[in-house]
Amino acid sequence: MPKLVRLYIRNVLIGFGVAAVFVGGLLWLNVMNLWHLVSTSDVGVLAVVVLWFAHGIVFAGVQFGWAVMAMAERDDDRRGGTPALGALRPLAVKATARKPRWRG
Repeated sequence: MPKLVRLYIRNVLIGFGVAAVFVGGLLWLNVMNLWHLVSTSDVGVLAVVVLWFAHGIVFAGVQFGWAVMAMAERDDDRRGGTPALGALRPLAVKATARKPRWRG
């Protein structure tokens, strides 16, 4: 299996794991009375699965994005900023007032 596919699968699993912890925390802390709503409804399990899956998609995407961006190589230039900005200099511009073309 290619390394990129393994990286993707691993980070998606991490994202869905974090989503499970997050949804568990929402239920444990009873945020917005969510535990009561889920425990007293006949489709509460489905609601938790949908909530976990939706959060899993978001957290998996964030986790994979973070992993890909962490693979970037560091620049050798530690000064910061854009090197081209040092070559810029101020330019004088004359501003004149004009009458508007359209009057409403």
